[in-house]
Amino acid sequence: LPAIMSAPVTADPVWPRVAKLFLLLLQLCAPRASPQPHRCPDACICTSDLLSCSRQMLQRVPQALPPTTTTLDLSHNALTQLHDRWLAALPHLEALHISHNQIRDLSLRAFHNASFLRHLDMSSNRLHAVERHYFEALVSLEELLLYNNRITRVDENAFAKLSDLRKVYLSWNNLTTFPFHAVQGLGTYNLRTLDLSSNNLSSVPVEVLAALPENVGNGLYLHNNPIRCSCPLYLMLQRWNQRGFSSVKDFSEEHTCKVSDNVPRSLIKFLKHSHMFENCSASAEDAHLSHLEVMVGQPVLLTCNSSQPHTVTTYMWITPQHEPIRHPGNTNLSLEVYHNGSLRIAVAKPWLSGVYVGLAMNSPYNFSRMCEVNMTVLYPKAAGETFSTGLTTLLGCIVSLVLVIIYLYLTPCRCLGCCKKPAPLSPPQECSAQSSILSTTPPATDGPNRKASANKHVVFLEPIRETQNGKIRLALGEDFPDPKHPKVLQLKSDSESISSVFSDTPIVS
Repeated sequence: LPAIMSAPVTADPVWPRVAKLFLLLLQLCAPRASPQPHRCPDACICTSDLLSCSRQMLQRVPQALPPTTTTLDLSHNALTQLHDRWLAALPHLEALHISHNQIRDLSLRAFHNASFLRHLDMSSNRLHAVERHYFEALVSLEELLLYNNRITRVDENAFAKLSDLRKVYLSWNNLTTFPFHAVQGLGTYNLRTLDLSSNNLSSVPVEVLAALPENVGNGLYLHNNPIRCSCPLYLMLQRWNQRGFSSVKDFSEEHTCKVSDNVPRSLIKFLKHSHMFENCSASAEDAHLSHLEVMVGQPVLLTCNSSQPHTVTTYMWITPQHEPIRHPGNTNLSLEVYHNGSLRIAVAKPWLSGVYVGLAMNSPYNFSRMCEVNMTVLYPKAAGETFSTGLTTLLGCIVSLVLVIIYLYLTPCRCLGCCKKPAPLSPPQECSAQSSILSTTPPATDGPNRKASANKHVVFLEPIRETQNGKIRLALGEDFPDPKHPKVLQLKSDSESISSVFSDTPIVS
């Protein structure tokens, strides 16, 4: 080949072309290197779609991650940062666990190219805030775990683009405020759990929380926070407790409030010791309390706001049954009126539902209406019935009808003699006591002493008119069908039997 290439071109112009063709054939016939398969990183465990690098004291994310990974576990390491687009090589990633690391913040594009991620666990790190750009690229995120960090602030637009977000855990942080007004938009989507417990929240906007949808209120956890004690807060949580919200019902003893801002340890369990808030009155902003729903058997406290001093004002409530109730209450104290004008119902009963009118009185005939509360007493929901009552009743009627039809028309005949039509009975020769009493046409037997008056028949066994010669005579009615051939009741008596009480000779009157 060198000789061919060194030959003068002017000698034969064909040789350079042949040389180039020969080189091309060598390149085509040379063996190609096969692509290297994706290897599992060192100190990691790989399966078909799971990659676990937990507890390896890693300081940076491993390189060349298998692209088939759907679950990546990097927890319990020493990671301090995540570089931009580090998840671009994992197009199918759905769950990412980075808990128990030392991550302080996130870069602007840390989670870009992770649009299929649904579960992110960044708990037990060192995050100081939740910025707007942290998770906005995770458009499919459903569950976000950020508890046990050092978060003091959450941007109001941090979750604005996460329309599929269902659960957010921010407990055990250092939050002093939270943008609750931003949660109202998330409530219209899929948000079901917002855990803000065990933080440093000193106040919450009750008017904003009261307007949240029930699905958000049921999963809004505020316990173990030093929130300032107030009647609106107590009334809101008490109402949530009556509705059976898990956020209050499951942690009733953990809900605390601070009595004084100057005394850090002045915390009380205000839902457990509710007697301290008996004098709470609903303010004018609590318009939602005009319609109150309570469960059967629960105590109820109806409150109204009054700007008049309690010392010169007396209060009266008018029940739905138009009964006036004044202090201290009715006769059995099932309804009590406190000095501040609150009405306490000891036990909610279904017949106590209706509109309660609260009145304030400065003089015997000077009334001023404070409020009207429409209370509805509800029964607790059943645990789930297999069949409804109407369906069960209809099914029972159908089965009963089918059984009756089978019994009447489809019962097989077991013997030929039973299926034959019975012959007409011949007149009995002897008159028994049963036939004499039940039949009005006993057999006619002639007797020498038989006498019967016309138009008479036996109507009852009683009354017994009189006895003659130790023999009982029966009372006979009138109107025999045939006066010429009267039919009388004749009983055969046995003088030797003590059970025979009728004479062998019929006696008529």
